Amino acid sequence: MALQRSGTRLIEQYTELPASWVSYDVRFPAVAARVGSLVHEHMPSVSVEHIGSTAVPGCGGKGVVDVMIVCASNCLELTKDALAALGFQPQSTRDPFPESRPMRVGTLRHEGQIFRIHAHILTLGAPEAETLVAFRDRLRADPALRAEYEACKQTIVLRS
Repeated sequence: MALQRSGTRLIEQYTELPASWVSYDVRFPAVAARVGSLVHEHMPSVSVEHIGSTAVPGCGGKGVVDVMIVCASNCLELTKDALAALGFQPQSTRDPFPESRPMRVGTLRHEGQIFRIHAHILTLGAPEAETLVAFRDRLRADPALRAEYEACKQTIVLRS
């Protein structure tokens, strides 16, 4: 059973939606921070980073808030269980991430709106963790790269 506060499920059911372009929303960082706080309440030893386009001020994208949760390799199953207890669900798409590097999905209500969340679980030392943070930081620092990235994402969304 998912953990609850005041009778309300913290992380709600995820709904697959067709890909669409979403302009940057200034609430994205607050949503990611709430997810990070919820995770830390139950797993204080993990690291939580806001990644992806929603972590880049001014960057448009698909509007899904991506967080990366990094845990010790011997805590991978415990981390998956903690996320399930919060209400996160396994992916239901045709090409899910492998359970050795899982992604969990859910939604979070924030300021009257539902935000979709992708929680990527990686283990300490995974090269992908460093790559994801470095790419986010490059997008934040380089407006030309951010514009190129947005154009690429818009093309992908239009083809979907």
